[in-house]
Amino acid sequence: MSTQIAVRLPDEIVEFLDDEVREHRAASRASLVLRALERERRRQIAARDAEILSAATSEHDLSPLAHHAVNRQPTGLT
Repeated sequence: MSTQIAVRLPDEIVEFLDDEVREHRAASRASLVLRALERERRRQIAARDAEILSAATSEHDLSPLAHHAVNRQPTGLT
């Protein structure tokens, strides 16, 4: 399922989107925006994982990271 939303973007960003589509580096504006948002979501998940790992009590004890990986909510990313 998907929901259509309206987003106001600066002209230079819209120009970038259009250039990417015109040069066949993206299928559409929407696909490029989606790809960027998915990348940001993955970056935030990785940052949280790194924070958990750095807070582990021992450099060699990965059980907190393993526990986090098993218990975190699915992201819907593939």
